[in-house]
Amino acid sequence: MDELLTAAQMRGIEQAAMVHGAVAGLTLMERAGRGVRDAIFREWPDFAAVPHSAVILCGPGNNGGDGFVIARLLRQDGWDVTVFLLGDPNALPPDAQTNCDAWRRLGPARPWDPDEIGETSADLYVDAVFGAGLTRAPSDAVAQTLAGLGGEGHVVVAVDAPSGLCMDSGRALGSADGVPFADLTVTFQWPRIGHYLALGPQQCGRLVCVDIGLDNRSVPPVTFPSDVARAYVGPSDDWDLQKAASAHKYAHGHALICAGGLGKTGAARLAARGALRVGAGLVTVAAPKAAMAECAAHLTAIMCRQSDGPDALGEALSDPRFTSVCLGPGLGVGADTRALVAAALEAKRATVLDADALTAFADASDVLFDALHPDVVLTPHGGEFARLFPDIAKQLDQPPEAGPAFSKVDAVRAAADRAGCVVLFKGPDTVVADPTGAGLVVPAAYDRVAPWLATAGSGDVLSGFIAGLLARGTDPVEAACLGAWLHVEAARAFGPGLIAEDLPETLPHVFRDLGL
Repeated sequence: MDELLTAAQMRGIEQAAMVHGAVAGLTLMERAGRGVRDAIFREWPDFAAVPHSAVILCGPGNNGGDGFVIARLLRQDGWDVTVFLLGDPNALPPDAQTNCDAWRRLGPARPWDPDEIGETSADLYVDAVFGAGLTRAPSDAVAQTLAGLGGEGHVVVAVDAPSGLCMDSGRALGSADGVPFADLTVTFQWPRIGHYLALGPQQCGRLVCVDIGLDNRSVPPVTFPSDVARAYVGPSDDWDLQKAASAHKYAHGHALICAGGLGKTGAARLAARGALRVGAGLVTVAAPKAAMAECAAHLTAIMCRQSDGPDALGEALSDPRFTSVCLGPGLGVGADTRALVAAALEAKRATVLDADALTAFADASDVLFDALHPDVVLTPHGGEFARLFPDIAKQLDQPPEAGPAFSKVDAVRAAADRAGCVVLFKGPDTVVADPTGAGLVVPAAYDRVAPWLATAGSGDVLSGFIAGLLARGTDPVEAACLGAWLHVEAARAFGPGLIAEDLPETLPHVFRDLGL
């Protein structure tokens, strides 16, 4: 898993390294500026081969200092470089001041003038105005200038972050229209949370993280705060999706998927297929009598069991061979669904609650929370999350006036603490948290973008993946993260034209690529 830092956490690591003499601030700034220059040349080799023109926009802090280093290096490479500075050059922080002075020996640092910036054409625009530590919205004039950067035939590169974007949340401080679209964003040592949440991937373009020497070779060694968020980057080396040659099907668990009534069983069947493909030894769909023929007509390796109401479900779950249960897809949102959920939770099985199993408690969330236990995974999308956690959702939706802004990681941590179980908040920036405060982002962004998941039924398959992993005994947090990660991998492996039925069928290809 890769650490995703807040601006404060990154500042703390930098300060600790400098206080202990591991590195000087000027050295970090030089490494950062050089790293941006090198990243630009890697991304666009023509820029390295032939000098071009650049406009470097520098801000009043250390992000601006990075910009002065970039300007100096490009000038030394033979580029035509124009620098604009927002603020008083004599009020810069010491390290930024030093690099500003070094630049001014090569060329002027022009005062910020929106008209002049707009009239200055260049092949490359570098946004080194505010960076990752922004705590307030840029003025309208600055935001309008930044939003107008680039255009056809021009390249925009952001240093640390597109200015105006809160890197603790990925949300715009001020109007989103004032945040520039970068073709490339270069950050340092570790990504920030906001690179992966909300508007982050959309505004950052391609993301590159440059090593500037702040790692466990530093003195003192880097220690991350206990509340650091992490990006889930796939299964660990000791994951257990292999199947032993001598093991029988019950050694890999038995998932029970609850289906809706006649004509509404498709969602449960998708979940069941996902649970079987992810490796559960057995999967059974529990359906009311009226829907049994419909389920039997569509299922072969997946078994069917008649289950009419909560008593029948409770009887089924009295069999200890059922090791997980999934409820929600296609169940409906009435009292019957609430009773089924109560029966499943009373059985204390590893449980996935999705879709209708969540919406059914929109006006009775306290009843649900009182019944939940640590082996439950809730998998809401945005609407379902808002119905269960309206106050948290409101805080997340309220436009931030200052940074650090409330983030999706903050929201899911709060929700998991309230619910007392694992919460997976779906989206391109899926976030998983548990009551201990763990915060994990499972992104479908940058080189893992998977827009084809925006199709009916894909969330039902995700529920099935998680239920199948839980059936096999996987820890609930790991099951949620791994299920979401495999979900994206399957979508990427299939590509355009994906429908939900394709996700389970593509999973074997993903497993083969992983060396299973």
